[in-house]
Amino acid sequence: MPLTDYQYEIGRLLARNRSEDNYLAGGAAILLQPNTKRISQDIDYFQDSVERVATAYEADLQTLLAHEYSVEPEIVLPGYIRAVIRSRDQAIKVEWARDSAWRFMPVIASEEFGYQLHPIDLATNKVLALAGRDEARDLLDTLHLHKQVLTLGPMIWAAVGKDPGFSPLSLIEILNRRGKFHPEEVARLHVTEPLDLQDLKADWLAALNSADAFVRSRPPDEVGCLYYSPGLQKFVDPNRDDITDAVPHFGQLEGVLPQIDG
Repeated sequence: MPLTDYQYEIGRLLARNRSEDNYLAGGAAILLQPNTKRISQDIDYFQDSVERVATAYEADLQTLLAHEYSVEPEIVLPGYIRAVIRSRDQAIKVEWARDSAWRFMPVIASEEFGYQLHPIDLATNKVLALAGRDEARDLLDTLHLHKQVLTLGPMIWAAVGKDPGFSPLSLIEILNRRGKFHPEEVARLHVTEPLDLQDLKADWLAALNSADAFVRSRPPDEVGCLYYSPGLQKFVDPNRDDITDAVPHFGQLEGVLPQIDG
């Protein structure tokens, strides 16, 4: 939660068609995590190639039709398909899209959704999404990830490994332009509790300030990496006083598990 019952229904049905190159991603995957405030209105599946988008869509289409769902394609392009799935009085948009197979971690198996993108890759993807489009939902998701998964500085530092067209400071410069939302924009979000714009802005500015300090403190030869603590068995902010064993973790095609010496 917070996904809708209908999202779970569709996700569970299509779980049988998921694989390591065809997995749940985007906002729906982020919002599976505890304590999220936004309710996603769609489902995103990522594939590792243009061809895989087409075969994944075809398999899901046949499954949905066999279970008497209506499938209404809205956009059909090489590497991207969007359709509305209807049943009874319910409807949801589902997207199938190509994404780079370069990631920090392998995709993970999910009992309910088949396979899904690892939370750490969801985080770096979301930072890049926010840099590319100024939408309140992306900022809210990024702040959630900053508080629950990994702080913004390490997210930005790692994100440029996936998109080397950015430097950490250039990415921060773009993100500094985000977060200027009017109440009506925020009101269009589906949330579990009311949002205070002033609190949202204060949280965002604090995250950006800490991120700027973080990226200026790190050695340039480690740009584009995450930091993994073998002791805590998770990705961390290596600048924290209580972290003494953080080691760089770089991404690669299809992701890679952290190497732990000993």
